Amino acid sequence: METKFIDDINANLGIIYKVCNVYADSGSDEREDLFQEILYQLWKSYPHFKGFSKFSTWMYRVALNTAMMHSQHQKRNLEITGLEMSHEQIEESVDQFHEEEKIQQLYKTIGTLSKIDKAIILLFLEENSYDEIASLTGLTKSNVSVRLVRIKRTLKEKMNQSLKKI
Repeated sequence: METKFIDDINANLGIIYKVCNVYADSGSDEREDLFQEILYQLWKSYPHFKGFSKFSTWMYRVALNTAMMHSQHQKRNLEITGLEMSHEQIEESVDQFHEEEKIQQLYKTIGTLSKIDKAIILLFLEENSYDEIASLTGLTKSNVSVRLVRIKRTLKEKMNQSLKKI
């Protein structure tokens, strides 16, 4: 069972990283704590996985539920950390830099959404169907559709505002 669990997790590890990126602040121990908590909950729940859904679907459900619960219990630490002085210079094209900056801004903007809206947009960006999103979140398919329209509009407005500042 342990080997099967490790194989299944390794095949879908990106799910945990994506959930952690959306639900935990970057550059803090919170993201690592959340990652560990998700892995623990997956291991604890693994014997109950019966294979009625895809493993990745079940994994999303556990990861999202854990992230939502974790953020409720996590106390916000407002400690300001300094920049590290050592860094390597990497030649990048200006376009690639701007694309990465936009992606980081998108994740930051997604982070401002409500817990359920974060889950919906994350699942949508992972190209899950409306039916799958509804199943994972407990919402109806039509509610998912309406929320996605609103979420996209909100993200577009916030991204336009933040990009104007840059």
